Amino acid sequence: MKRLAGVGVGWRRQLAHTLDTMEGLGFVEVLAEHLDARGPLPEPLVRLRERGVPVVLHAVSLGLGSAEPPSPERLTWLARLAERLDAVCVSEHLAFVRAGGVESGHLLPLQRGEDALEVLAENVRAAEAALPVPLALENVASLFEWPQPSFSEARLLSGVLERTGAWVLLDVANLYANGLNLGTDTRAVLEAVPRERLAYVHVAGGVKHGGLYHDTHAHPVSTGALMLLEELVARLGPVPALLERDDAFPPPDVLVAELDAMRVALARGVARREAA
Repeated sequence: MKRLAGVGVGWRRQLAHTLDTMEGLGFVEVLAEHLDARGPLPEPLVRLRERGVPVVLHAVSLGLGSAEPPSPERLTWLARLAERLDAVCVSEHLAFVRAGGVESGHLLPLQRGEDALEVLAENVRAAEAALPVPLALENVASLFEWPQPSFSEARLLSGVLERTGAWVLLDVANLYANGLNLGTDTRAVLEAVPRERLAYVHVAGGVKHGGLYHDTHAHPVSTGALMLLEELVARLGPVPALLERDDAFPPPDVLVAELDAMRVALARGVARREAA
């Protein structure tokens, strides 16, 4: 896979003008579900491609953790979009979104057991075979766990990497949320990520409400997520990192300040690694 680098932003129509004029943009990520595989691509996105800004295609509806295999029609649609965008990779979630034909409307956590892991791996391999570019898998945030998991979140990640050729999209905001809400061992998850399989990192904001931390993509980036980003870099070295915003879009100066905060965290991680 072509290596991403630097700091990027999730491309949204509300941010199109800001990104169109932003200097030093490492890459962008565009939501597949916001695009028409056959219709014209948004002009601002085309201009970014013409500038040479790498594009990642990000999906939320494939349902790799579902009991049934991924839909051939969805895979064909993703493959066509990836080719039109000249995407570096396609990323999707370690989650299920439907069962028995019923859509959940959410990225739901996977049951952490051997049978579920085997089904997940089989679905991932099917998606890899259908896509023209590498597939990267993202950890999700959750407010609950399935009862009596057989292994940890770190083991789920390492297990699917052992069984497939997929890459990792590590979301440190989701990991931070699970650490607070579920007691997830965040350090173990960081240590489960091999540098040679890391595609890029997600960073996003959230808010505490009713005793729980909600990963909203609509609030300032949390200090906790930035600390995990720093920890990851201290272990692996420089990594490409992308800011996600899906609501309450900030003015350009605030967006730039969040990107600068990410760059500071990345630099701190590099300094710690060099000092060690």
